[in-house]
Amino acid sequence: MTNDVGVSGPLQMLVRSGWERLLAAGILTVLLGAVILAWPGRTLLVVGILFGIYLVVTGVLELFAAFESRFSTSMRVLSFISGALSLVIGLFCFRDDLTSIALLGIWIGIAWLFRGTTLLGLAMAESQMPGRGWQVFYGVVTLMAGIVLLVWPISSIATLVLVAGIWMIPLGIIEIVYAVVIRNKAKKLSV
Repeated sequence: MTNDVGVSGPLQMLVRSGWERLLAAGILTVLLGAVILAWPGRTLLVVGILFGIYLVVTGVLELFAAFESRFSTSMRVLSFISGALSLVIGLFCFRDDLTSIALLGIWIGIAWLFRGTTLLGLAMAESQMPGRGWQVFYGVVTLMAGIVLLVWPISSIATLVLVAGIWMIPLGIIEIVYAVVIRNKAKKLSV
C-alpha cells in the first residue's frame, strides 16, 4: 500500500487514530496547568493526597501480583519490589503535605524525563513519522521540564506549583499543535 506521506502498517493506524488521544491529553494538560496556577494550595493538597492513595493502591495490587504463580520468578520479584516501593512512598505521602508534594514533584520529573526520552527516541527511529520535527521539539521540551522539576531547588509549595503549572501549559499547547499536525497528515493518507 502506498500513500502520500510514506506511512504504512501499524504506524498508519496510529496516525489515523492517535491524534484524538493526543489532542485530549493536550487539552487536559493545559487545563490542569491553569487550575494549578489558579488554586495552588488546594490543588497541591488534593493532588498530594490522591497521589498517596494511588501509590498505596497500586503498591498493594503489585504485591498481590507478585504472589501469582502464572508469572516467572523474575517478574514476581520485580512486581514485589515495585509494589513495596510504591506502598512505602505512598505511605510517606500521608506523613505531611510537604513530603507528598516533594515526592509528587520527583515523580512528575522522572515521568517527564522518560516521556521526553521516549518521544525523542521514537522521532529519531522513525524517519517517516509525520510531524517529526514537532515530535523532536516536544520531546526536548518535555525532557527539559523533567530536568527542571528534578534539579530546581523546590523548597516551597509555591515554587513547585509555579514550575509545574508553567511547564504544563506549554507542554499541553505543544501536544495540541502536534495532534493537529498529525490529523492533517492523516487526512493525506490514501485509503
